[in-house]
Amino acid sequence: MEKKIVIDKIRGKTRVALIEDGRVAEIYNEDEQNQRLIGSVYRGKVQNVLQGMNVAFVDIGHEKNAFLYAGDINTDHESFEFSGEENPASREKQQKNLHIGDHIKIGQEITVQIMKEAIGTKGARVSTNITLPGKYVVLLPMMNYIGVSHKINSEAERVRLREIAKKVCPPGVGMIMRTQAQGKDEDDFADDIQYLVEQWNQIKQSERKGKVPRLLYKDESLLNYVVRDLFGDDVSEVFVNSDETYKLVYDITSSIAPQQLKRIKRYGSQGHSFMKYDIESAINGAVRRKVWLENGGYIIIDNTEALTAIDVNTGRYVGKDDINETILNTNIQAAEIIAQQLRLRDIGGIVIIDFIDMVVEEHKQKVIDALKAACKNDRSSVTVVGMTHLGLVELTRKKVKKRLSSVLLNPCPYCNGTGRVFSEAVILEAIEKELKQQTEIRSQWGFAVEAHPSVVKDWIEEDCKVLYVLSNELQVNLVVAPDENMHVETYNIIPFETQAEYDVYITNTRERLYVTPVVN
Repeated sequence: MEKKIVIDKIRGKTRVALIEDGRVAEIYNEDEQNQRLIGSVYRGKVQNVLQGMNVAFVDIGHEKNAFLYAGDINTDHESFEFSGEENPASREKQQKNLHIGDHIKIGQEITVQIMKEAIGTKGARVSTNITLPGKYVVLLPMMNYIGVSHKINSEAERVRLREIAKKVCPPGVGMIMRTQAQGKDEDDFADDIQYLVEQWNQIKQSERKGKVPRLLYKDESLLNYVVRDLFGDDVSEVFVNSDETYKLVYDITSSIAPQQLKRIKRYGSQGHSFMKYDIESAINGAVRRKVWLENGGYIIIDNTEALTAIDVNTGRYVGKDDINETILNTNIQAAEIIAQQLRLRDIGGIVIIDFIDMVVEEHKQKVIDALKAACKNDRSSVTVVGMTHLGLVELTRKKVKKRLSSVLLNPCPYCNGTGRVFSEAVILEAIEKELKQQTEIRSQWGFAVEAHPSVVKDWIEEDCKVLYVLSNELQVNLVVAPDENMHVETYNIIPFETQAEYDVYITNTRERLYVTPVVN
């Protein structure tokens, strides 16, 4: 698989695209409002401890307090295989039996690291165990065991790396060998480890004094992350769009992976590289609800705070002769696209997929296998749980930061993110009810109603026939002022106590007015 990285930096905003075989696989954005927080270390103060939920809330200086689960007092073992002085099984058992109140008290000052950014209504999730990632290893300053990434498939290579780690790991700390450590020799880890040890010493020094809450250590910028985590041996080229950014990337690479400097290339003007690889179109497509398949089928992606639901449809694809083969082909193609969209959109948490119903058991398994195979390239941990009795496929994807749509889009100020507004009939009914209530409360000479034309169209059709009937029912004079600039759910009802007020309104209002005859 050919991989390339395209970096576009302009006016304080950094955008990075990972290209795999000519297709945009991942998108990263960073600016003043959306900075990387994962990995940052804070000295915080415990604000509350909820014994029943086994969680504590910690003030780290953000808008929302961070939350610390009892289980996060220890390291998450989800992505790694461990061996060493500490037994992972016994440690995980201890995690489940921990009571937060036995370890954390209100007012206590503690050092925590962000594991997940604040998402939706939830604050950041933090851990008391600090992990410092390097190019080839992750330093575990507060633990004492060796880990090897599960993504290294060769058992012989895992054994080899574990033996190297035992030799190079500083005393009293732990270490994880990352996927990029594969094939590296003992000497390759020296600079990486020394840099991480220095980082930890700086954190410990900063921890000793200062106001609380305060930032002790901020994980590197997006460019550092790209060089450290994305710019591996399998990346053939890194394109950079400006001389300033080129120098930054070059300097970072010189300190982390100098052997890869030749692959960094200055390319075009600002924004030009993104156009060359059609990255802008990929970004625009990554926030749309519908994604078309090559065969004419499509998927619908709906995000909620709790989970993501994906629906698969045949669309324009009708197949040839066998309906079962038509459904199978659509589902397999959808499985591949779904895996791509999860990465591109950075969708995490629970995902429920409603594939087209299949009656052949062998076909169901083929779709599950295709989905698992397509998820293997994902940097985040993906677990395909399987198919439920209702024919829905469940999977989970590790969620550590906001979805791409949350970064690029704001909730609609009119529908508040629901994607729906009240119909014109409902709004018109509300207007009529309010008019009736106001006439019952006190006697008025008349009212003016300002609303969107689509809302009051029934009133003003056929020479305002309905408006006349309503005016006679309420025994008031009515003026309707349609305004195309108003939102469909917004309306104004202006009361007139006298005809003089009515005359002033008629004079000052420029919109086309629909007026009922004066009620005698």
